[in-house]
Amino acid sequence: MTVDYCVVSIGTLSHNTLWGERTAVRTAHATTTLVRDHGRTILVDPSLPAAALVARLGERTGLNVSAVTDVFCTTLRPVHRRSLAAFSSAKWWCSQTELEAYRDHLEGLLDSAQRLDEEQAKLAEEDLALLKRFNAAPEKFTEQVNLFPLPGPSVGSAGLLLTPPTASIVVAGDAALTTEHVHRGMVWEGASDVDAAVQSLRDVLEIADVMVPGHDNLMLSPGRLI
Repeated sequence: MTVDYCVVSIGTLSHNTLWGERTAVRTAHATTTLVRDHGRTILVDPSLPAAALVARLGERTGLNVSAVTDVFCTTLRPVHRRSLAAFSSAKWWCSQTELEAYRDHLEGLLDSAQRLDEEQAKLAEEDLALLKRFNAAPEKFTEQVNLFPLPGPSVGSAGLLLTPPTASIVVAGDAALTTEHVHRGMVWEGASDVDAAVQSLRDVLEIADVMVPGHDNLMLSPGRLI
């Protein structure tokens, strides 16, 4: 049996500088992908509001929430995890580096109380509590689903590398932002480390036959185009 994957929901950016947009003109959401292999049903980046994502999951895969065994977040940026709570029976995963970096960030904010108003402090505390539900992602989820560290967009961002017999597929998160960004060799201007993000995009281009960008539909890797 080979690994199976499906784009459940195509993401979008709040504003796309390649389209001449400089401020938010829409609500951002990340691309959500379902990966199935050897009894694991992994939902990547549950980004739409819960009701919309649950409906889309049924439309695209015929599955309901209870079928999802694992949720993997390519980053802990809030837009990539908007509907986590709908998958409370699943195990939640992200890279260990991302977990540690985000926890340090939140604790630093709370230690410097003058930076936060009451509402911001409450949100930071809620996020710290949320992190306790997460597990550090293993190097391999199954024989054909591997963790693929892609730092740069955030400190510990990571994707999934799927390795069926005939191709390699990378669910890349924000390391490959949109199809246009990939074709231009460009990374997200909001990356935490632009140089690292550029290298991560190069890594994706080197290994992927097919990639799922963080805010667009799946695409053939430009190097594989005929």
